[in-house]
Amino acid sequence: MTPRIRRATRDDVAAIVGLLADDPLGAAREDTGDLTAYLSAFDRIDADPAHALVVLDDGVVVGTLQLTLLPGLSRQGATRAQVEAVRVTSTHRGQKLGELLVQWAVDEARRRGADVVQLTTDASRTDAHRFYERLGFVASHVGMKLSLV
Repeated sequence: MTPRIRRATRDDVAAIVGLLADDPLGAAREDTGDLTAYLSAFDRIDADPAHALVVLDDGVVVGTLQLTLLPGLSRQGATRAQVEAVRVTSTHRGQKLGELLVQWAVDEARRRGADVVQLTTDASRTDAHRFYERLGFVASHVGMKLSLV
Protein backbone atom coordinates (compact mmCIF):
# COMPACT_ATOMS: atom_id res chain seq x y z
CA MET A 1 0.00 0.00 0.00
CA THR A 2 1.31 3.45 -0.90
CA PRO A 3 0.98 5.80 2.07
CA ARG A 4 -1.41 8.69 1.50
CA ILE A 5 -1.58 12.08 3.13
CA ARG A 6 -5.00 12.99 4.46
CA ARG A 7 -6.56 15.45 6.83
CA ALA A 8 -6.36 14.23 10.42
CA THR A 9 -9.55 13.35 12.25
CA ARG A 10 -10.33 13.28 15.94
CA ASP A 11 -9.92 9.50 15.78
CA ASP A 12 -6.26 10.03 14.79
CA VAL A 13 -5.34 12.04 17.88
CA ALA A 14 -4.07 9.09 19.94
CA ALA A 15 -1.83 7.97 17.07
CA ILE A 16 -0.53 11.51 16.53
CA VAL A 17 0.29 11.87 20.23
CA GLY A 18 2.07 8.52 20.03
CA LEU A 19 4.19 9.89 17.18
CA LEU A 20 4.98 13.05 19.16
CA ALA A 21 6.11 10.91 22.10
CA ASP A 22 8.20 8.54 19.94
CA ASP A 23 11.60 10.13 20.63
CA PRO A 24 13.61 11.24 23.68
CA LEU A 25 12.39 14.86 23.59
CA GLY A 26 8.75 13.97 23.03
CA ALA A 27 8.80 11.17 25.58
CA ALA A 28 9.68 13.75 28.24
CA ARG A 29 6.93 16.22 27.35
CA GLU A 30 3.95 14.30 25.96
CA ASP A 31 1.31 12.37 27.95
CA THR A 32 -0.08 9.47 25.94
CA GLY A 33 -2.31 8.42 28.86
CA ASP A 34 -4.56 11.47 28.97
CA LEU A 35 -5.77 12.82 25.63
CA THR A 36 -8.08 15.52 27.05
CA ALA A 37 -5.81 18.49 26.25
CA TYR A 38 -4.87 17.03 22.86
CA LEU A 39 -8.50 16.56 21.85
CA SER A 40 -9.28 20.14 22.85
CA ALA A 41 -6.30 21.36 20.81
CA PHE A 42 -7.38 19.21 17.87
CA ASP A 43 -10.85 20.78 17.91
CA ARG A 44 -9.33 24.29 17.81
CA ILE A 45 -6.93 23.36 14.99
CA ASP A 46 -9.60 21.60 12.97
CA ALA A 47 -12.01 24.54 13.24
CA ASP A 48 -9.49 27.09 11.92
CA PRO A 49 -8.96 27.13 8.14
CA ALA A 50 -5.48 28.63 8.64
CA HIS A 51 -4.35 25.22 9.91
CA ALA A 52 -3.92 21.89 8.19
CA LEU A 53 -3.19 18.94 10.46
CA VAL A 54 -2.47 15.90 8.32
CA VAL A 55 -1.47 12.31 8.80
CA LEU A 56 0.39 9.90 6.60
CA ASP A 57 -1.81 6.82 6.39
CA ASP A 58 -0.36 3.42 5.48
CA GLY A 59 -3.34 1.48 6.78
CA VAL A 60 -2.32 2.95 10.13
CA VAL A 61 -1.02 6.42 10.94
CA VAL A 62 2.75 6.43 10.33
CA GLY A 63 3.41 10.19 10.09
CA THR A 64 2.03 13.64 10.76
CA LEU A 65 2.63 17.36 10.44
CA GLN A 66 0.82 20.61 10.99
CA LEU A 67 0.87 23.50 8.52
CA THR A 68 -0.24 26.95 9.66
CA LEU A 69 -0.61 30.06 7.52
CA LEU A 70 0.48 33.30 9.18
CA PRO A 71 -0.40 36.56 7.42
CA GLY A 72 2.02 39.36 8.16
CA LEU A 73 3.04 42.87 7.26
CA SER A 74 6.77 42.22 6.83
CA ARG A 75 8.13 41.23 3.44
CA GLN A 76 5.51 43.44 1.82
CA GLY A 77 2.56 41.69 3.41
CA ALA A 78 3.88 38.16 2.94
CA THR A 79 2.07 35.10 4.19
CA ARG A 80 4.32 32.63 5.97
CA ALA A 81 3.61 28.94 6.18
CA GLN A 82 4.80 27.45 9.45
CA VAL A 83 5.52 23.72 9.48
CA GLU A 84 5.26 22.09 12.91
CA ALA A 85 5.52 18.67 14.52
CA VAL A 86 6.82 16.68 11.58
CA ARG A 87 6.99 13.08 12.73
CA VAL A 88 7.35 9.65 11.16
CA THR A 89 7.08 6.56 13.32
CA SER A 90 10.42 4.97 14.14
CA THR A 91 9.40 1.78 12.31
CA HIS A 92 8.98 3.71 9.03
CA ARG A 93 11.94 6.09 9.12
CA GLY A 94 14.46 5.96 6.29
CA GLN A 95 11.76 5.38 3.64
CA LYS A 96 11.52 9.04 2.50
CA LEU A 97 8.13 9.44 4.17
CA GLY A 98 9.25 12.58 6.01
CA GLU A 99 10.30 13.99 2.66
CA LEU A 100 6.86 13.14 1.26
CA LEU A 101 5.19 14.98 4.15
CA VAL A 102 7.38 18.08 3.92
CA GLN A 103 7.00 18.26 0.14
CA TRP A 104 3.23 18.10 0.62
CA ALA A 105 3.49 21.01 3.09
CA VAL A 106 5.56 23.08 0.64
CA ASP A 107 3.15 22.37 -2.21
CA GLU A 108 0.12 23.13 -0.02
CA ALA A 109 1.72 26.35 1.22
CA ARG A 110 2.33 27.43 -2.37
CA ARG A 111 -1.24 26.47 -3.33
CA ARG A 112 -2.57 28.61 -0.45
CA GLY A 113 -0.52 31.62 -1.53
CA ALA A 114 2.30 31.56 1.00
CA ASP A 115 5.48 33.44 0.17
CA VAL A 116 7.83 31.53 2.47
CA VAL A 117 7.81 28.24 4.35
CA GLN A 118 9.48 28.22 7.73
CA LEU A 119 10.02 25.78 10.57
CA THR A 120 11.96 25.34 13.74
CA THR A 121 13.62 22.21 14.98
CA ASP A 122 15.23 21.60 18.35
CA ALA A 123 18.91 22.51 18.37
CA SER A 124 19.77 18.97 19.53
CA ARG A 125 18.14 17.32 16.50
CA THR A 126 21.18 17.30 14.23
CA ASP A 127 19.75 14.56 11.99
CA ALA A 128 16.65 16.73 11.45
CA HIS A 129 18.87 19.71 10.56
CA ARG A 130 20.57 17.66 7.83
CA PHE A 131 17.17 16.39 6.63
CA TYR A 132 15.70 19.87 6.21
CA GLU A 133 18.87 21.24 4.60
CA ARG A 134 18.76 18.38 2.10
CA LEU A 135 15.22 19.52 1.21
CA GLY A 136 16.44 23.06 0.54
CA PHE A 137 15.73 24.76 3.86
CA VAL A 138 18.38 27.21 5.05
CA ALA A 139 19.29 27.85 8.69
CA SER A 140 18.98 31.61 8.20
CA HIS A 141 17.61 32.66 11.60
CA VAL A 142 18.04 31.83 15.27
CA GLY A 143 14.82 30.65 16.89
CA MET A 144 14.02 31.52 20.48
CA LYS A 145 11.27 30.38 22.78
CA LEU A 146 9.90 31.53 26.12
CA SER A 147 7.97 28.89 28.02
CA LEU A 148 4.80 30.23 29.63
CA VAL A 149 3.93 27.08 31.58
